[in-house]
Amino acid sequence: MSGATHGSGSGSSSAGGDDSASAIHSLEIHPQYRGFKRVYYNPVVQVWFLGFVCFMGPGLFNALTGLGGGGMLDATTNSNANSALYATFAVAAFFAGSINNVLGSRLTLLIGSTGYALYIGSYLADNIHPNVSGFVIASGAVLGICAGLLWTAQGSLMLAYPTEDQKGKFIGIFWSIFNLGGVVGAAVSLGNNYHNTVISNGTYIGFLVLTGIGVLIPLLMADPRKMIRSDGTRVTTPRHPSWRTEFYGLWITLRTDPWIVLLFPMFFASNWFYTWQFSDYNGALFTIRARALNNLVYWLSQIVGSVSIGFLLDQRGLSRRFRAFSGWIVLFVMVFVVHIWAYFYQRDYTRDTVGDKIDIHQRPYVSRLWLYIFCGLLDAMWQTTAYWFMGAMSNDPAKLANFSGFYKSLQSAGAAGIWRADAVKLPYMNIFISTWVLLVAGLVFALPMIHMRVKDTTEEADETL
Repeated sequence: MSGATHGSGSGSSSAGGDDSASAIHSLEIHPQYRGFKRVYYNPVVQVWFLGFVCFMGPGLFNALTGLGGGGMLDATTNSNANSALYATFAVAAFFAGSINNVLGSRLTLLIGSTGYALYIGSYLADNIHPNVSGFVIASGAVLGICAGLLWTAQGSLMLAYPTEDQKGKFIGIFWSIFNLGGVVGAAVSLGNNYHNTVISNGTYIGFLVLTGIGVLIPLLMADPRKMIRSDGTRVTTPRHPSWRTEFYGLWITLRTDPWIVLLFPMFFASNWFYTWQFSDYNGALFTIRARALNNLVYWLSQIVGSVSIGFLLDQRGLSRRFRAFSGWIVLFVMVFVVHIWAYFYQRDYTRDTVGDKIDIHQRPYVSRLWLYIFCGLLDAMWQTTAYWFMGAMSNDPAKLANFSGFYKSLQSAGAAGIWRADAVKLPYMNIFISTWVLLVAGLVFALPMIHMRVKDTTEEADETL
């Protein structure tokens, strides 16, 4: 998975020493750390830590989901679990910015990452005892709450640590490391299941061990209050307000920055396309071996897509407004290239007519693999650009935490609906067309926001929540 608010002054710390992504941007220039601290408190190093938290959790979850139906022969349980997951995710993410500000980013990340281990463990249980689908669905609901916390803390930190001209770079670094989780997971799955017709227990056990390790990584991360950006400005935490004030902050964010509403369709569409890509294309057409290989190249292409669009969005020789419009044009072209191409495949099969699975040695495989690569590129570009748009609107982590909460909440609401539609066997073509329409609508609604709200530098008025 892809702005915060900075006021002047250093802010006061809360009692108890909670770390938090709720921070303000001090205008005072601070000397950089020396020795080991210079390395440890380097913002890039901390984004690497953040990337590996998501490598071990969401990255491996993506590798599992990308197999189509979570690797299950019957994808209905997977679709229902994902529907439960994203339904609770939508609710949790809406308030997760406030929770993150109160608990602190490291604790929020730790709690959030535990849900991924539980969820992957439920797939192992289902593979051993096929009659525990209820446990899988319940684990999905728990993971939704945890994921809302993890992704909100992640978004706030990722957008708070870089300077204004580094945000695309930092998003690209994070997205590349995060998607290595999908790459490694897909490679493990391919190796374990090359000669299998179903996913082996060893695959789920390997994923479970790695996600357990990922739970511990937030304990190694730095206190955000001690971080100094590359330009010498410090991220410091103010005294935490009450829960009531924090929840009120969500309303204040909408009231003080209503342009964020025009990004809501883009947010809503940002996980909608996974259902068609993973279950209705990869899961429907290919053998387990081909699905695992598709999964591997999909997540590799995500790294390329994120780095390339991040490079464009951070070109210092171009104005930020020009870069914003350029990113929008790239997304618009990619949406139509991918979906016109995909239409010529989707029109040839339905749920009732899909027959023999395509294997890696068969002639039709190569062109369909290339389509899946372009799907991965589009996904990474879409998520990275959405985060970049938020980062261009503000620099304050408190505001960015709420932006990220809105992003994940709407993203998950859309995903909950479309996974449920897949579970009740909505026709493949209907799901495909809805995906195409929503992506185009997201871009159309975002255009006036870019025109009116993205400026060449973030103004002080935009940095006060």
